[in-house]
Amino acid sequence: MGLKFSYTLLSPIYDLIVASPTENIRTKSLQRLHDFHNKRVLINGIGSGLDIPFLPAGPLYTCTDLTPAMLKRAQQRADQSDLDLHLELADAMDLTYKDQMYDAVVLHLILAVVPQPVKALQEASRVLKPGGKIFILDKFIKPGQLALARRLLNPFIRHIATRTDIVFEHLHKECNELKLLQDEPVLMNGWFRSIELEKREK
Repeated sequence: MGLKFSYTLLSPIYDLIVASPTENIRTKSLQRLHDFHNKRVLINGIGSGLDIPFLPAGPLYTCTDLTPAMLKRAQQRADQSDLDLHLELADAMDLTYKDQMYDAVVLHLILAVVPQPVKALQEASRVLKPGGKIFILDKFIKPGQLALARRLLNPFIRHIATRTDIVFEHLHKECNELKLLQDEPVLMNGWFRSIELEKREK
């Protein structure tokens, strides 16, 4: 089952499953965007727009998603907002934007969803300006962690909604230009982590 198809099916119930458990950690993560007034921010994988009510005013936002059904729901939220928001279809693993276009990139619950999370992180880094930040909120198992239940669940759920076997440290090794600034456990005994990266100046 393709990602676009599965999330088209999930779109009517996605908010019921995800909104309440992640509201507090989304709010805290997005507060970091207060420092990007009049800067360009890419929200890669906006989904149904659950981030939109918690976005601070000031930045110029580009919000993308692969699934038209999810983007339609996000647009409804955007229409009720006074923020500078531009929504468009895009593939997080193959962005059409130019190099170094954005001052910050938000990756909320997307790296564990896409089939090739390394490519998604590499693309986020490519479109990010030197000195820019990437803000990640997602579920990761730790290097060497057995996490047997999550690993056994992964072959079944990865084609429907999300992967449960992603190790962030493995992704980060493929993006040496990204410096780790923060890595904080935020939910479910540290399965969900809030991570901040900075693109090194050349």
